[in-house]
Amino acid sequence: MIRRDSKGLLTNPNMSVELGAPSVALRAHEELFAYWAGLRRRGGALPGRRDLDPGRIKRLLPTVSLTQVVGSPRDYRLRLAGTALYGVYGREITGRKLEDVYASDAVEYWRRELDQVVEERRPRVGQHSMAWRGASHMNLLWLRLPLATNGKDVDVILGYDAVLAPRSDMLTGIRAA
Repeated sequence: MIRRDSKGLLTNPNMSVELGAPSVALRAHEELFAYWAGLRRRGGALPGRRDLDPGRIKRLLPTVSLTQVVGSPRDYRLRLAGTALYGVYGREITGRKLEDVYASDAVEYWRRELDQVVEERRPRVGQHSMAWRGASHMNLLWLRLPLATNGKDVDVILGYDAVLAPRSDMLTGIRAA
């Protein structure tokens, strides 16, 4: 569950952060969450994809994604992936299913996380190792926000990803002068 800490930042008490997230990534998560929360409709209904105004989150667009919830049994297709995500995934992921993007362990991880967003109709935040991409020293700090055309049934998930790499001074204790 996402909560605000004493400094007003969004936190997830169940999330284990090993590297410590840069303040820029946390501010971006908070900015997108606040934008999404401001779109909620009367009575707490979820915003829909049509409610999004890309101009209001222009700075965040390079690492924003839209994941469509499809079919029965439920599956997921990445309908939009910001241009900076190409560097994260090493290729274009727009239009692809989870199985086309991730190794099997990562597919199951993302399926569980996205299923929770759909079933609980609530935002989720977490950290995921980039080991599936051959970069186990890096982590993805992610945020997923539910969208619903009818205000209730989640049919699209708005995402924001920030790649966290360990700083060299974290690893060695040596800082450049």
